[in-house]
Amino acid sequence: MELDSIECVSSMDGLMEEDEISHHHHPPLLHHHQFASSKPHNNAINNNNAANTNGINGIVGPTAIAPATSVHELLECPVCTNSMYPPIHQCHNGHTLCSTCKTRVHNRCPTCRQELGDIRCLALEKVAESLELPCKYYHLGCPEIFPYYSKLKHEVMCTFRPYNCPYAGSDCSVVGDIPYLVAHLRDDHKVDMHTGCTFNHRYVKSNPREVENATWMLTVFHCFGQYFCLHFEAYQLGTAPVYMAFLRFMGDETEARSYSYSLEVGGNGRKLSWEGTPRSIRDCHRKVRDSHDGLIIQRNMALFFSGGDRKELKLRVTGRIWKEQQNPDAGACIPNLCS
Repeated sequence: MELDSIECVSSMDGLMEEDEISHHHHPPLLHHHQFASSKPHNNAINNNNAANTNGINGIVGPTAIAPATSVHELLECPVCTNSMYPPIHQCHNGHTLCSTCKTRVHNRCPTCRQELGDIRCLALEKVAESLELPCKYYHLGCPEIFPYYSKLKHEVMCTFRPYNCPYAGSDCSVVGDIPYLVAHLRDDHKVDMHTGCTFNHRYVKSNPREVENATWMLTVFHCFGQYFCLHFEAYQLGTAPVYMAFLRFMGDETEARSYSYSLEVGGNGRKLSWEGTPRSIRDCHRKVRDSHDGLIIQRNMALFFSGGDRKELKLRVTGRIWKEQQNPDAGACIPNLCS
């Protein structure tokens, strides 16, 4: 199913005129194994402490919470450069490495090439046990400090950890904070950007019987000071070709629960509707799609909505996003619609 045979018409709030926009093949991207942040930094700190700051991928953080370099280096595995956790192994000459890399080097010390044996470096394990270190995402704003052995567990779920690119059409490896990813989607993936909490899209396909797994589209909406990704795609659900639309929130799951959205598709006097909570982009696109958490339209129904001789798909998908607000008097949530 060719991408450039799909057209998408968007209307911002209050504007329902249709201007057809052709979606062309996106140019291939270099798959950057990178992390970036658009978070501003304190210039005074950077200027006064330029010689005493730790840079991570070009991001500079204050030294007040940076880990002690010498101790940190002692606990760094020389093979994988990750922090070492018990059991920490050492050779007869005192060189250390983590348990994962011990099997990778075939029981040979990567430093002196001597046989490792099964010697534990208990002294270094004790040193690690006494340490308290900041989260590795401190440069992104995480203020937490943890005992060395608790730090790793926190970092897996840290709300300040970077996000993966939400673009569904390629294995994009770019990660970053939300402002950086919004710019990345706009500039590198050429994603359509819209402002407002209502939308009116028309998806057109000249040969709807060609459904590959999967053809996708992505549009980004900005409202309530947040960004939302509207996905629309055709794919095989088992042996049945279907179309699916769903919304993802560019932020954490706890924030996503503050919002709701509705989708509606119809024609010939019939309609299907969906209402739900947007999923966080922490959940990958495939996970959301495969959980069927969105508006699913069987191909026969989609062709019925399209009308005519059923040889061309013309689906109009409308929807809106709103923020749930707690009513302090009744204890109930009331929708806050953007104007």
